[in-house]
Amino acid sequence: MLLAILLPFLSFMVRGKVLTGIVCLILQITLIGWLPAAIWAMLSLNNARADKRNNRLIKAMRENRK
Repeated sequence: MLLAILLPFLSFMVRGKVLTGIVCLILQITLIGWLPAAIWAMLSLNNARADKRNNRLIKAMRENRK
């Protein structure tokens, strides 16, 4: 989470979203754009964590059904 705040573009790069990271870097280069880039990176990270959690729950529910 700290990486998403301090270096938003790197947060995307580490997760394998290179093109998104480049777009975020271009946005981050401007002083005004840094705050939206940081917010975007944090929201994206939270969404990725939620998707992973939901996939685990779905898998557990399917295993319990058997």
